[in-house]
Amino acid sequence: MTLQGDIYDGDANQEVTEFFPTFPFVSSIEGENDSRGGNILAQWKRTLSDMSDMELQFYYDREERSTFYVNTVDVDFQHRFMPLERHEIIWGLGYRYVDDKFEEAFSFSFEPDSRDTDLFSAFIQDEITLFPDRLRLTVGSKFEHNDFTGFEIQPNARILWTPAENHSVWAAVSRAIRTPSQGEEDARIINGVVLPDTLFPGSPVAFVRLIGSDDFESEELIAYEAGYRFRPIDRLSVDIAGFYNDYDNLRTIEPIGPFTFAADNKMEGETYGVELAADWRPFDWWRLQAAYTYLQMELKLDADSGDSQSERAEDEIPHHQASLRSSLELPANLEMDLWLRYVDELPAQNVDDYVTPDVRVGWKPIKNLEVSLVGQNLLENHHPEFRPEILDTPAAEIERSVYGKITWRF
Repeated sequence: MTLQGDIYDGDANQEVTEFFPTFPFVSSIEGENDSRGGNILAQWKRTLSDMSDMELQFYYDREERSTFYVNTVDVDFQHRFMPLERHEIIWGLGYRYVDDKFEEAFSFSFEPDSRDTDLFSAFIQDEITLFPDRLRLTVGSKFEHNDFTGFEIQPNARILWTPAENHSVWAAVSRAIRTPSQGEEDARIINGVVLPDTLFPGSPVAFVRLIGSDDFESEELIAYEAGYRFRPIDRLSVDIAGFYNDYDNLRTIEPIGPFTFAADNKMEGETYGVELAADWRPFDWWRLQAAYTYLQMELKLDADSGDSQSERAEDEIPHHQASLRSSLELPANLEMDLWLRYVDELPAQNVDDYVTPDVRVGWKPIKNLEVSLVGQNLLENHHPEFRPEILDTPAAEIERSVYGKITWRF
C-alpha cells in the first residue's frame, strides 16, 4: 500500500489585456495569479498469483487560483489475470468527479459559473501470444460516459513480431477522442474591441466575443503506426517509427452574429511523420540517447465554415525536433547529465527556432541522500516557445534558470 500527498502555495504576477464597458475600453494591466492547493493519493496493490494481480487507487486534488477553485476526486480499479495459457487480460473501471467555481469578470466568465461533472470509464485488453517469443497480438477498448457528449468508445489493436532475437517489428491502429472542455461549452471571452466611431460616425463601442456551445462534439482521431527496433550490437539499440493520423470534427471558431463567435466542429485534417531514436552505452558509466522527429500537418475547413484562422495551425507546430542526452556516472558518487534540444520555428506564431541545453550535476554523499544543481535554458536569457491561442495576452518566454535540490529518501 502506498500513501502520498503534496501541498503547495505560490504567488505570481502576470500581464494581461483587460476589456472594460467604459473608457478606456481596453488596457494592459498587471494582476496577481496566486495559486495554492494540495492532493493525496492512496494506492493498494495485491498479488493473487504469478498470473493474477489487482490494483485500487484513490486520488483527491484541490486547486485554488485567484479567480477559481477546482476539486477532483478520482477512483480507479484494474485487474490482470490469465484465463488461458496464451491470453493475458487486463480490465478496469474508473470514476472521476470534478466540482469547480469561477469568479465572473467582464473579460472572462463561465455560464454557469460553477459545474459538477462525472466521468465513468471502463477498459479491457487482451494480449494474445500467437507464437511464443515470435508473435503477439494485443486488442482492447476503452469505454467512457461523460457529461458533455455522452457515451464514447476508443478501440485499439497492436501486433508485435520478433523474427530474431535482436529485431522487432510492430504496427498499431487506434481510435481516440478529445471530449469538449468546460471552456468550449461554458466560456464567455472578450477577445477584442471595436472603438467608438470606428464603424461609422457615432457608432458605439463593440466587443469581439468568443462563447462556448452546447453543440460542440468530440474531436476524433484514427491513428496508424508502424515501427522497427533492432540492436546491431549489445550496447546499441535503434528505433524507427512512422505514423499517420486522420482527424475529424476538429474545433473551429465560427461567426454566429456581429462580432460574436462560437466553437464548432467544421475542420478535418491529417498529420504524418517519422521518429528516430538511438540508445548507446559506449561504457558502463556513460549513456547517450539521441532522438529526431519530423511532423507534417495538413488541415481542411468544411465548405460552410466561416473560420479564417484555424487552418493556420499547420504552421503552429515544429516540423523538426531533435535532442541528445548524455548521462555520466563519475567517481566519488557524482553524476552529470546533459540534455541538448533543437526545436524548429513556428512561422504562424512568429517564434524562431532555438537550441537550448540543460545541465544537471548530482552528488550522493550517503546512500539515501542526493544533492544536485540544475541549469536550464543556458544559452539565452529568455526565448519564446509558443504564443497564446485565444486570449489576447503577451507571450510568456522561457527564462534561463539555475536551482539546487536536496532529496532524502526514507
